[in-house]
Formats: sequence, C-alpha cells, structure tokens
Amino acid sequence: MVIAADGLLPSIAGGRPIRENFLTFGAPLIGEEEIREVVDTLRSGWIGFGPKCLRLEEAFAGYSGAAHAVSVNSATAGLHLSLLAAGIGPGDEVITTPLTFVATTNVIEHVGARPVFADVDSKTQNIDPERIAEAVTPRTRAIMPMHMAGRPCNMDAIGEIARSHNLTVIEDAAHAVEAAWNGRKVGSISRFTVFSFYANKNLTTAEGGIVTTADGHVADRLRRLRLHGLCQNAWARFSNKGSGSYEAMEPGYNYSLTDLNASLGIHQLARVEENLRIRERHWRAYDEGLAGLPALETPAPTRPEETHARHLYTVVLRPESLTVGRLQFLAALKAEGIGSGIHYLPVHLMPFYVGKYGYKPGVFPNAERIAAGTISLPMSGKLTDQDAQDVVSAVRKIAAYYAR
Repeated sequence: MVIAADGLLPSIAGGRPIRENFLTFGAPLIGEEEIREVVDTLRSGWIGFGPKCLRLEEAFAGYSGAAHAVSVNSATAGLHLSLLAAGIGPGDEVITTPLTFVATTNVIEHVGARPVFADVDSKTQNIDPERIAEAVTPRTRAIMPMHMAGRPCNMDAIGEIARSHNLTVIEDAAHAVEAAWNGRKVGSISRFTVFSFYANKNLTTAEGGIVTTADGHVADRLRRLRLHGLCQNAWARFSNKGSGSYEAMEPGYNYSLTDLNASLGIHQLARVEENLRIRERHWRAYDEGLAGLPALETPAPTRPEETHARHLYTVVLRPESLTVGRLQFLAALKAEGIGSGIHYLPVHLMPFYVGKYGYKPGVFPNAERIAAGTISLPMSGKLTDQDAQDVVSAVRKIAAYYAR
C-alpha cells in the first residue's frame, strides 16, 4: 500500500475525492439542434416511423458510403434481422467473438443457429482472423466480427476467409460509426453492417440502430421484416401520399425506429466527426496521463490501416501489480466521483452458454484475461478537458495506493 505521489489518500480510504459532482459514464452530448428537432416532431403530429427516419437513413447511407441504410429500434434488432435476411437458421453456425455484449450471441440463438467463438487478439481485443479460420466447419454460414471499442477488425483477412468458404459477414459495428479499415468506411465493406445508436454511443438516438447494405433486395427484406412483414410502413399508408392499405408478406417483427428518436440522430450525425475530434483529444490525455503505470495496460496504439472510432477507452488491470481486484478498484473510482464500466464479461462463461455448450475457463485465454481486468473510463464528446484530467488523477491516485 502506497500513498499517491501527490500525498493524497483515495476517498475510499478517507481522503478527499477528486470530484464533488459525479462524472457519469457515457453521458451523451445533446445540443439545442436536437432539442428543437424533437419539439418540431412533437408538434408535427407524427412521432412514429416517418419522414425523419427516412431523412436519417439517407444521411447515414451517404456518411457510411453504403447504398442502403435501414433504421431499426436497436442494434440487437438489426443483428437479428440481418441473420434472418442472410437465411441463417437451425443447424447453422456463426463464428463470433467471446469478448462482446451478450446481444451479439443471443441473436444467433434466436434464429436457432449456434454461436461458435474464436479468441481475440491480446492487443487489439478484436476477433483474431487466425482463430476464425480454425473455427470454420462445414456448418459455418457466417462470421460476425465486433469492432471492439471502435477499433476496426482486420476486414481484409476476415473478408478473405469469408470468400474462400462462401460465408456471409455481418459486422457488429455498435461501437464503430466513424471507423474505417484501409480507407474503407465500416458500413461499406460487408454484406451487412449493424450500428448502435444507444444512449452512450458516439451517435445516439437514445435507443435505436441502423443496418447498411449494398444489396437493394436485402434492404427491402430488412424493411419488411422490421414492421411485421408488411408490404409498406405506416408513413406510406397514412401520410397524404399513402394508400392506407397493407398486406403481410411474411411474419416479421416490431423493430421500427421512431421520428422522435431520429430527430436526435439527424443532428448527432451532422456533428459526429466534430465529436470524434473531441474524443481523440481526451484519448491522448488518457494515453499521456496513464502511460507507464505498472498497475494497468492502456489501449494498443492505432495502426496505419485503422481509423479508430474512439468509443471506449478501456484499461486492463494487472493483478500482479495490485493488492485489490477490479470491483474494489471500481468502487474506489466511484468514491472519487468517476463513473466507469466493464466491457465486457466473457460471453462463453455466462450461465446460459456454460449450461448449453459446456464451456469452461481457459478455452479462450486472451478474451478471458482481458475480461477479468478491463475497466472502461469515461469517453464522450460531452467531457471537458478538466473532466479528462480528473479521470487521470483519480486512476493514478488509486493505482498508487493499491500498488503491490
């Protein structure tokens, strides 16, 4: 146990906290433009799926370089519909990462397929193409890579594996709105790419998401599936240009975005690159302020072929250098007034997946090591430079106090 270099005790040990006002993890930056657009939508009399959803879809397709963008009420819905549109079902296998949110694998279960995990690279935390190649079997139908924390996966290598085995690639780009690989925007590379607009994402609509594709027939199927399998949406039926009639072409789902959500997204998208520059500044402040701490490892440097979306700044605690575990470190951060998160616990060791497939610790060592020690620090366009410095000060103080 060591007193921090500045002579201050952590708040959890009786010292004074870094902040009096709590810094919420992942708080979004909402501007007056979004507020005015939401009010305009409320006054318009049309708050469900309608013209503002279509406006967001068109703008996002242009931003991502995709031919089509289909909005949905969550990225989970987008992944589910993508699997269905790809024809994946019972008896099929989908290769994905064990270091992700459970939604990524749950949707594979929802369509009756089997998630097959491939370990991640120890530095990038993204699914390792070599492990993907080893996991391919005659039942494999798709690869679902997830761009962890906003760092793009090696899409050249993944694309080559997919082509050689005739597999569909469905990118989980929940963290990766601004990301690109070798100059190609995420969203314009694979047959399906699914983005999240959840409350803490780089582009938020509170809840929501979007699927991009180059295939017009696929886009039409996604649009039909997101609204009960109907041949046309409510806006097409009930606007002044609509016919009012409809037919169910197949049993679909209630996965539509609303104009209230899209009202936020329209202006979030307009500022997405500006907000990225803010997060890049905070990222550099974290890199510089936390460099050399024996208690933790910081994110690997960005490679030339990567455009990193800077969604999550994750550090991995080194248990051999600390006298406490992650939960106590998180509690100490909270006592200093700093919010944080865990991204992610390993999916294959969740009770459902252990019970169904019999996974045991040790099968995916890189994912398990990262998952055991990862902590996500605040990273948002709403952060000020002082906020970022407070985070650095709090982490350094706690790491020094609990140094082994």
